[in-house]
Amino acid sequence: MSLTLATVTPGEPEIFASLQGEGASMGKPCTFIRLSRCNLACEWCDTAYTWHFEGDNRPHRSADTVSRAANQVKLSEEDAAQRIRDLGQDRLIITGGEPMLQAPALARMLALLPGMVVEVETNGSVAPHPALDPLIHQYNVSPKLAHSGNPASIALIPERLDQWAKEPRAWLKFVVASEADALEALALAETHAISRHKIMLMGEGVDSETLSQREAWLAPFCIQHKLTMSKRLHIDLFGDSRGT
Repeated sequence: MSLTLATVTPGEPEIFASLQGEGASMGKPCTFIRLSRCNLACEWCDTAYTWHFEGDNRPHRSADTVSRAANQVKLSEEDAAQRIRDLGQDRLIITGGEPMLQAPALARMLALLPGMVVEVETNGSVAPHPALDPLIHQYNVSPKLAHSGNPASIALIPERLDQWAKEPRAWLKFVVASEADALEALALAETHAISRHKIMLMGEGVDSETLSQREAWLAPFCIQHKLTMSKRLHIDLFGDSRGT
């Protein structure tokens, strides 16, 4: 049994120690494991190497596709768990891609990591799996708004949003590039009764200059609407690079 992971370099799985760069746990030391494959295709995705493989015609702001062989690797659940243990952190961030597509394998891997605090970063379109769900301490849910380019019919599934609104372990983090995006997020919160204390707004961008420009209007917007603003700490610290 195995997991399908993204790579840092060809053949080397993307498992690394760093600081959590976004959301409610921003700044906490942790280990990341980045899985490959996604059911959505965001036009601005900063990890398109997890899904935008040669032959994939889904749109992305970069027209370039990548080699699946160089950017995807299989790893046994036991090997993945050992690599995570070897990094010595007590918090694990499972990211992607869309991790929930590999939920049964993740559940088997986490069974080998007792005592680990586990966060899952998900686009929110896939329901929690019964084998994995009891092992998760925090869901970092990032529903994809219209500017992502994904049809709402697959990205903003009403029953999923209703479920996340009621899930006490879930934070909902909306990526925004304009005030129109932020207003769309507020409208979704109203429709699905998402408490504002669970909502975070985060600027879209892969460089510090772009993020600063967007945070300049996003900060007063969050103050006005009593929302939490998330930075992208890892971009400021390490730039847009793998394994950070």
